[in-house]
Amino acid sequence: MSADEPRPTPSTGPSPAMAVVAADGRAAALVLAGEIGAGALRDLAEFLDDPRLGRAAAWDLDLSGVTHLDLACGYALLRAVTLRPEPVALTIHGARRSVQRTLRSAGLDAVADIGGR
Repeated sequence: MSADEPRPTPSTGPSPAMAVVAADGRAAALVLAGEIGAGALRDLAEFLDDPRLGRAAAWDLDLSGVTHLDLACGYALLRAVTLRPEPVALTIHGARRSVQRTLRSAGLDAVADIGGR
């Protein structure tokens, strides 16, 4: 391979799925699925900045489809919840044990109700 040829980039796998499945101004239901690693950090931060989430006082977050959650993404979720002008009540459910460990390492257990599978 010459210096002018593009270098192959490692596969990061399929993009994680992120969706607000319901929002009524008071509460929002969110679903995340897939591998949410450092490569998804920007997408996650943009997703968490959704105006529908900004208006909701309670978030119900389904992580049952998340196979991996990077610690940086856990911190992004913590920032999204704690740096709001009004506090949000966060309930997380369906998280695998390894994802729960990451959430706790990021400090989300101090601000969220974390339930597992």
